Amino acid sequence: MPGLFSHRVIFAVCQGFIAAAVVMLISIAGLLSCVDYVEGCASCGCTLSSEWDNQQFSSTSGLKLDVRYDYLNQNQLRHGSHTISPSDASQIINNDNPQEVEKYTKNNYITLGVDYAFSREWGINLQLPYINRSHSTLGTNSDGYTAGDGGAQYGSNTSNLGDIKLIGRYQGFTHECNLGILFGFKLPTGGFKLNGTSTDSTAPGPVAIDRGLQPGTGTTDVIACIYYTNAISQSFDYFAQGMFQAALNSKYQYRPGKGFNVNLGLRYTGLQYVYPQVQFNFRYVFHDAGGNADTVSTGGTLLYISPGLSVPIGEHISAYSFVQLPLYQNVYGVQLAPRYTMSFGVRYSFKALNEIPTRLCNRLNQLRGRLTWEGGAVWA
Repeated sequence: MPGLFSHRVIFAVCQGFIAAAVVMLISIAGLLSCVDYVEGCASCGCTLSSEWDNQQFSSTSGLKLDVRYDYLNQNQLRHGSHTISPSDASQIINNDNPQEVEKYTKNNYITLGVDYAFSREWGINLQLPYINRSHSTLGTNSDGYTAGDGGAQYGSNTSNLGDIKLIGRYQGFTHECNLGILFGFKLPTGGFKLNGTSTDSTAPGPVAIDRGLQPGTGTTDVIACIYYTNAISQSFDYFAQGMFQAALNSKYQYRPGKGFNVNLGLRYTGLQYVYPQVQFNFRYVFHDAGGNADTVSTGGTLLYISPGLSVPIGEHISAYSFVQLPLYQNVYGVQLAPRYTMSFGVRYSFKALNEIPTRLCNRLNQLRGRLTWEGGAVWA
């Protein structure tokens, strides 16, 4: 019997460790393949929040996967709170230097996110973006339509991984788990030394892309957020979210500006197959800083309205889509801004994986019962 007892104990412990290892490996593999993108200027990034459904999904433990696509075509020059023509922009002088006139910046973001909830209260989320960005500028020596010699004009088309975000979550302040905080970091995993191609005949060859347009910032940023969700009635619920992000360091004379985001949303749940919703997204960004930063034409204040809908496709999968439209844009200097932003996403909850922690606990309870019965109340 001692030999049988030891074999049973070893077998049960091994089963427990294998189950735990499966959970960890699946979480790590998913987390290393997920993300969010870098915002190089006030108007470069989408301020839309897709965490609303994530927070609702995370009221139960387990693993969830989210894949999101965002499209932004920045093709409108803005100066302050108004549009400005390229010719007028070329006449602006900033700190004794002529204003750069940019033509366009087209952005395609694919963000893969993995969320793992250890319980209703605790969870972790990791996001990994893949960024395709094409950019063209007339440089600083143009009439707004034709580039002049020596203006550092260039074009670029890059595809690269962005900066990973790793964020922890606690939402155990209320019994409903509808009040929570997020805290984490943006890690410098994206490239920040990519080159474009000069279109200046006096200086041909590769040229460094502006730091604010690189896939990564090169900095480690801290992220802090508070959010709240609740029901107004049987058919309406809402959420509110406030977030702060700031770089903890600079890299090669570049430090991205601090940013504040506030998102408010209202959702109608009275329909069976579709949930319409609308968000208001506010963002304030400080100037970038450093010798390699554009300290004039970065930062600003933005307010968007984002109507959209989410559709449950099955018991564990849903799709969502939003269009984001500007209500107010006040940028520092002269910046390119999008007229709209499109977002599409799919979210999936892995039922089989979610059952692993429960099975592990059941296995450990069985092990404890065997030790108690066979070992003379060892655990007593």
